[in-house]
Amino acid sequence: MTIKRLLAFTIIALFCCCSCIAQDLAGIWRGSLIQDSGGCFPVYNIEMQINFANNNLQGKSYDFYDTERLVQLSFSGKFNPLSKRIVIIENKVIRYSIPADCVPCIKTYMLQYDSSNHEEVLKGEFKGYAMDTKTPCPSGKIILRRAAIPVFKNEIDQSEELAEIQETLKLKPRKKELEKEMVFHTPTIKIQLYDNAELDGDTVTVLLNNRLLLYKKMLTDKALTLEINAFPDVDYELIMYADNLGRVPPNTAVMEITAGKQHYEVHMTSTLEKSAVVRFRYQKD
Repeated sequence: MTIKRLLAFTIIALFCCCSCIAQDLAGIWRGSLIQDSGGCFPVYNIEMQINFANNNLQGKSYDFYDTERLVQLSFSGKFNPLSKRIVIIENKVIRYSIPADCVPCIKTYMLQYDSSNHEEVLKGEFKGYAMDTKTPCPSGKIILRRAAIPVFKNEIDQSEELAEIQETLKLKPRKKELEKEMVFHTPTIKIQLYDNAELDGDTVTVLLNNRLLLYKKMLTDKALTLEINAFPDVDYELIMYADNLGRVPPNTAVMEITAGKQHYEVHMTSTLEKSAVVRFRYQKD
């Protein structure tokens, strides 16, 4: 192969590689919302924490004037890799702390991805409706850039029922025993828990990064299933807390963890003195 052909091949390979990287939207995006007249504030800060897999997006958005005045919402969306256009739809207000005469706006964003100036940018427009009345709220423009560090802590999704339980839950502190550490290369992680041997009435409470995800659930031959959308370069710690020891101590389980083509089987053992722990993170290739 001549030097010219080798150079051309290298440039093409680098271009293809850069295109693949540019189209992985997972991570922190932060910028500004410029709303038309009639909004509570003319300009808002916004942070989007995006999980991204198979051209689908989901995550949380934070519209904020400052860290005390904010609206937190969940969203889902779709990315077109050919046109590099994105539609993001906010679907739920999680919490808000804003002036009494303001109402959260649930928005739809029409965005364009661009990296032509050696900087990744999402830019476009939005429209929406008021949370309480469903009347249209002022539309506007949005621009987002990648950010390394979030303003708001990345949180694990949790049902309202479990959130209410956790508010009053007081688990006795126990020693942690690490069973396994893992690194995954896809953000969608499936965790299944089974009883390890004889079905003897073992029940467990499971927390992920101290967020309650299973509460006093019995281990059987049918899986207790959790599906996690991991955020890149975030450390996750899953704790299996024994509620009892069953008829045959200790409390044991088989944990099967699947992320894309990666699959692990971990034997978990918890007692009234210690809790079994696994740690993992999603790391982009």
